[in-house]
Amino acid sequence: MREIRDLKNGTKFLYKKSDNTPRTAFCLNFSLNQEEAIPGLYSVMTRLFMQGTKNRTAEELAQELDEYAIELICELKSDYLSFKFICLNEDFAKALEILTDVVKNTTFDDFQKEIVKYEGEIQVAMDSPRNKAIEAYYKNIYANHPYGNTETIILENLDKITKENIQNAYKEIRENSRKVITIVGDIDFNMALEETDRAFGDLEESSKEVVIFHKSPLTETIVLEQEKEDLNQAHIIKGWLVPSYEGKDFGAFMLLNVILGASGLSSRLFCELRDKKGLAYVVRSTYETALSAANFRIYIATEPKNIETALAGFKEEIDKIKVELVPEKELADAKNNLFGKWAFSLETNQRQAALLAHYGTLHLGFDFLDEMKKKIQAVTVEDLRECAKKYFTDEDFVLSILKP
Repeated sequence: MREIRDLKNGTKFLYKKSDNTPRTAFCLNFSLNQEEAIPGLYSVMTRLFMQGTKNRTAEELAQELDEYAIELICELKSDYLSFKFICLNEDFAKALEILTDVVKNTTFDDFQKEIVKYEGEIQVAMDSPRNKAIEAYYKNIYANHPYGNTETIILENLDKITKENIQNAYKEIRENSRKVITIVGDIDFNMALEETDRAFGDLEESSKEVVIFHKSPLTETIVLEQEKEDLNQAHIIKGWLVPSYEGKDFGAFMLLNVILGASGLSSRLFCELRDKKGLAYVVRSTYETALSAANFRIYIATEPKNIETALAGFKEEIDKIKVELVPEKELADAKNNLFGKWAFSLETNQRQAALLAHYGTLHLGFDFLDEMKKKIQAVTVEDLRECAKKYFTDEDFVLSILKP
């Protein structure tokens, strides 16, 4: 059973019945319809939601959540701010009351302490060679775009953030955002709707649309080489800007990702570069989608002496996809692999609520996954080749290399 309603303020509300499950999942999303004034502002803001409200200190909040076995998460995504909880069915009202307090009454008082802590975490993260290589990749493939506010850029701006900045940013998000709530569990629908409307129906009016921050296409090849002492392997990332959800090639990209490097031992990159040529410690591909832009990238960790050989291996496998038709059985296996992963990932109420809220917030529709399954099922081997030829160009890509 699935029910969709509008709360008093226009917030989209979806309830999905999940029979005979003991825990209910709840998700509230606010779309990010404006760029953050200072890089890192939204990240610091999100970290503060669990640090105390007008009614509860951080310790009291943690103790109460622990007492009722409620898992409450505040999370910042590329396109929205998300508040989620999962609780025992009988504790739904209590969990909702706590979340309402967090959403409406967070004080942001400990912002300076959180900034210092965040600064230390970024510095530790950037000691990771892989993080260093991918940070340079993001900074360039999403240059002059909100998605390009990487951790080093955030680090440079943390000292500019004030409590007033944080309060104003949250106020703007609440006043200018598409709001979506999803619930998946075995609780009474009317009770869930009534309690949720009472809790969040008085929030600022929900926007009907979300804002897309358009990313200009890459018009040059960008090669980034960094060096780091005491490395025993090189990290290489090569990627292209490609269409995201709304593009007609979304299904083809999903399947190309499975075939090239997202299906583990059976993927082409793994078989060719690791098994046959012995080049890789790790090799994979990623198709990363967001509302405003997407990228398709290949990553390998290899011995430094193998950098040029690995790059030649990348090109060989990409060229093969662009020239030769993928065998029908390989395409069928990729579809089965993808559908199987989706089915596995949606086994929990928590994951279902999060994914439904994700699609609803991005204005893709709560039925997006079902529609995409039909489109992916219709993808042909010719579609794969044409998609690869169109987007996996020999120019206009970003290449990030970190080596000793």
